[in-house]
Amino acid sequence: MTKACVIGWPISHSRSPIIHGYWLKQHGINGSYTRQPVEPSSLADFIGCLEGAGYAGCNVTIPHKEAVFGLVRRADDSTERLGAVNTVYLQNGKVLGTNTDGEGFINSLKQGAPGLDLANSRAVVLGAGGASLAVVNAILEQGAAEVAIANRTRGKADQLRMRFGTRVLPIGWEEAADHLAECSLLVNTTSLGMKGQPDLDLRLAKLPQRAVVADIVYTPLRTRLLNEAAARGNTVVEGLGMLLHQAVRGFSLWFGVTPQVTRELRDLVARDIDPDFPR
Repeated sequence: MTKACVIGWPISHSRSPIIHGYWLKQHGINGSYTRQPVEPSSLADFIGCLEGAGYAGCNVTIPHKEAVFGLVRRADDSTERLGAVNTVYLQNGKVLGTNTDGEGFINSLKQGAPGLDLANSRAVVLGAGGASLAVVNAILEQGAAEVAIANRTRGKADQLRMRFGTRVLPIGWEEAADHLAECSLLVNTTSLGMKGQPDLDLRLAKLPQRAVVADIVYTPLRTRLLNEAAARGNTVVEGLGMLLHQAVRGFSLWFGVTPQVTRELRDLVARDIDPDFPR
């Protein structure tokens, strides 16, 4: 039986077992996917013993993504640029690490807003934390001409410019609304709007109606930002899509089958997030 897991500290909140369990059942695979709580002090031992414990690999979540980056062989240039790993797999006796957050975000956009073309476009990204790194990198890889990054701490946005180059434009948090006029994509990568956190307060008056608005927050399923954007006619992409799509490549690496993100799977996870979600 092929085994995989998700590690974090804490880890009880992770919905990855629902996703991978669905795919294992759908494809009739003799495998398992579980949550494994791993304290930071035990992380190196856990990664070093993956093969001995019978695992094909694991997903990595908070707070371990940056630490695992230093414990594995990086599988690709994109992961090297990000400095963070969310997927670990074994290959020819080597422990490799990659990051699927960016492709998860892009594939979620392609599914939710199939008409969006990011080549030579302008995007505005709110936040400059770990999640922002993957999103900004992915947008740039799609050929965007400029990504404006608004963060309350300007220095963190400046760091992303140093990391990714001159197509990144650091701006002050209070400037974000004024930079919406020519953007094709607006993305919230902060925790604002998440259940238990303050709402994101952003004036959308200058945002073109053709622009797509995405939020990586998925609790709640629809944030205030998405509701306000949808009400004015913008196409919106929920954060749950990124969660689902980032899981695809890991499943393929561990279990040898490339699964699909379907409406049935989306609804299954949505019901776990929100018991009042329509059944």
